[in-house]
Amino acid sequence: MSVRIGVVVFPGSNCDRDTTHALELAGAEPVELWHEQATLDGVAGVILPGGFAYGDYVRAGVIARFSPVMRSVAAFAAEGGLVLGICNGFQVLAEAGLVPGALLRNRGLRFLGRDVRIAVEPGAAHSPFTHLAGPRRPLRMPVAHGEGCYFADAADLDDLEARGGVVYRYVREDGSVAAETDDPANPNGSLRAIAGVRNAAGNVAGLMPHPERASEGLLGSDDGFGLVRSFVESAAAAAQASGPAGWPVEVASR
Repeated sequence: MSVRIGVVVFPGSNCDRDTTHALELAGAEPVELWHEQATLDGVAGVILPGGFAYGDYVRAGVIARFSPVMRSVAAFAAEGGLVLGICNGFQVLAEAGLVPGALLRNRGLRFLGRDVRIAVEPGAAHSPFTHLAGPRRPLRMPVAHGEGCYFADAADLDDLEARGGVVYRYVREDGSVAAETDDPANPNGSLRAIAGVRNAAGNVAGLMPHPERASEGLLGSDDGFGLVRSFVESAAAAAQASGPAGWPVEVASR
């Protein structure tokens, strides 16, 4: 039986179908979780997809964090369950305090929709979200956001770096890390070119680029599929262990 992965759907979500398709390609059974429901239907992992939850009124993700389903997501994460936020889902996780930092307006103050390259940080190469992707290999996938500039104060950034909390960075075509400013490889001006982070426990992560939109060659790139498969296989391992809390934060390299 395939592993059940929940896909949260808010009013304004527009990448839930893309995420469902990518999960099916990875052998999972997607389960739609409507924003008003208070349970997660026994899923082994949860993905918050991209879109414009509740219209992104006030700021991206700030209203969605108060939805009934997010109380269940927070409880699931507190028990060690795997949670991934993509684009708007990352913004919701940040607003809910489930991952560190904040996502601010892009430095150019314009919505961006184009391909970028990211790479997995070596310190996060064996995480539940990345272990099938490989470290420091440029992965091409699209971004589509207006509030994607990752921000945290200097002390928090240093702590994040020290504990391996940075999962992905924006990189150039040759794999070198993008600059913070005036570098097309860093599309939104994120501090330290951070494209994705995880929480201190290592079971909740978010990233701004869309791996589900780069999950098969027909879409122009399948570089994101390794990230989707990493999540699915990690959730399956958790389901076969003693529940979500049985999943180790790091997995053996392959």
